[in-house]
Amino acid sequence: MKGEGVQFKVGDKVVYPSQGLSTVESISNEVLAGTKMKCYHLRLVSSESKVMVPITNSERVGLRPLAEKKLARRAMRRLKSSESDNAEDWKDRYRANLERIKTGELDEIVDVLLCLAEVAGRKTLSFRERKMYDHARQLLVFEVAEVEGQTPEKVEQRVEDALGNVVKQDDE
Repeated sequence: MKGEGVQFKVGDKVVYPSQGLSTVESISNEVLAGTKMKCYHLRLVSSESKVMVPITNSERVGLRPLAEKKLARRAMRRLKSSESDNAEDWKDRYRANLERIKTGELDEIVDVLLCLAEVAGRKTLSFRERKMYDHARQLLVFEVAEVEGQTPEKVEQRVEDALGNVVKQDDE
């Protein structure tokens, strides 16, 4: 691994923290800032956007393989159990949740969903927190769907059922 992090190959599904499930479309040498580097070319599953990550930076940015099935199942069980710890001040809560999302770890994403669903049970989420909730839900849905071999729609329904549809779509 010698500073190159986990090695992925073309076709691998990977998770780019805060961006979500991606597919390694190609690996090529690129010149970035005058330096020749080997790079992963990723396609984000949720948006079809393309991202290029130098292999030497993949560990620093948190690029990781998909979670194991047992971790995906544990995340879904935790979601159903509705255990959350909340900061009362929205700024502290937002900052903490943003840091959780940046890790890209399923347990942290579940914590964000539980936190925001609990807040939404008491009051309407702010625009920023609503966007964060939707983003966290999307990150969880796409990875769990891929890991479990299910459709995103089916997993999304499981997530909504687990959260009890606490967060209502005010703008739809």
